[in-house]
Amino acid sequence: MEKLIFRKFFFDIIGFFLIGILSLSLIVWVIQAVNYLDFVSEDGHSFKVYFYYTLLSLPKIFSRLLLFIFFISIFYTILRYEEKNELIVLWTNGIKKKDFLNFIIKISVSLIIIQVILNAFIVPKSQDLARSYIRSSNIDYFPSLLKSKKFINAVEGLTIFIDKKNDKGQLENIFLKEGSDDFSQIILAKQGLLKRVNKEYYLELYNGSIIDRSSNNTNLITFDKTKFNLSNFTTKTTIAPKIQEQSTVLLIKCVRNIYKYDVGFIERNLNCNKNSISAVNEEIYKRIIVPFYILIISLVGSCLVLKSELENNFKLFKISVFLVGLIFIILSQILSKYSSEFILKNISILIMPFLISLMFYLFIQFKLKD
Repeated sequence: MEKLIFRKFFFDIIGFFLIGILSLSLIVWVIQAVNYLDFVSEDGHSFKVYFYYTLLSLPKIFSRLLLFIFFISIFYTILRYEEKNELIVLWTNGIKKKDFLNFIIKISVSLIIIQVILNAFIVPKSQDLARSYIRSSNIDYFPSLLKSKKFINAVEGLTIFIDKKNDKGQLENIFLKEGSDDFSQIILAKQGLLKRVNKEYYLELYNGSIIDRSSNNTNLITFDKTKFNLSNFTTKTTIAPKIQEQSTVLLIKCVRNIYKYDVGFIERNLNCNKNSISAVNEEIYKRIIVPFYILIISLVGSCLVLKSELENNFKLFKISVFLVGLIFIILSQILSKYSSEFILKNISILIMPFLISLMFYLFIQFKLKD
């Protein structure tokens, strides 16, 4: 009988959790996908790259929402049981509140393991894979980027301006500037066409001039026809892996080298040194320590079993429990900003979720004895 009751409670929590996190993740994903349209409209990537990049952001969204949705799941399920007098049925069937609490803790520990795996391995890998699509893609959406009377600088080191563009794709009064302040090349052409050969774009320009300018001199060359290869340019979108996309093993290696051996390194675009160690510490804290706040919010939600709906102050108690849970969810994110030196200076931030969990557990046990 006890196993059947706990099984029903488990499926009620997990069912609400899955529906909630999948629904909210989908909403957030759609909103982000709209924002990522700049990859196509401004950075010139194809819809295929855009689709893969947005799709691979789902694990990160899922991970960010997990803590909040799990708290809502516990809070709602216990509250619904209380309102339907199902908790009274549990207690009258010999289920002890202590065993009920321990069962919630078991669910929380399982979810902590899933969250750590998600944060430490799946999310960084998916984010790095998404970035790899940007790195390996060409600027293959030039026809839509080239618009009349608009400066286009979607690629690094190149600015394009077109005075007119007709329905056939013919261009008039074209301006191109390539290079930097020390050396630049300016191309002016009266007409031009955008062509594609072997998946590479180039501009075929007619009746114009090329101006090579450096700090010492300026050269002018006129032409009747020339080709300007656009495939040599890369997108301005960030293509180097960020710290959030680096593997957890590499970040831990960085921390060990800096604090144990006082030696940095450069690997997979991670410049591990004393200047970057703060950001590395913060990222490790988010991946490994923050998931343990799941245990805290599950214990906070479990406090609902300490009072009955029949008591006068239950409504106030219910609101207080919900607010305390939200405070710890917010606190888990805020403390991440102060974890940059947690290994040496802020050890209290590192062990805080464990201490708070222990305090809440002992508090609930004390109340249950009363």
